[in-house]
Amino acid sequence: MANQYLPTVFAALSDPTRFAVVERLCGGPASVGQLQTPFAMATPTFLRHLKVLEKAGLIETIKRGRVRTCTLKSETLGFAESWISQRRRAVEAQLDRLQTYLSEDT
Repeated sequence: MANQYLPTVFAALSDPTRFAVVERLCGGPASVGQLQTPFAMATPTFLRHLKVLEKAGLIETIKRGRVRTCTLKSETLGFAESWISQRRRAVEAQLDRLQTYLSEDT
């Protein structure tokens, strides 16, 4: 996954409903019905949320018979985590250099 897709991933996670779905799927696969239960919204609206998560590469769905099961795609979360970690290390390195600089002046 290239960095150009990260805005799509973060945009998908910025919605509270989609974020909650991802949180739930961290516990394992679930059917659309199981995922929808805590939300007071119509099925077509909820399915649009799942479509956004799928397009972002965060989940995949498999239909078996009449049941559609959603699974979290951990590699996409891993890519986002890696990107965040790289940025954190860069900022920490800048702060370390600033601290060293300020320590030398006193």
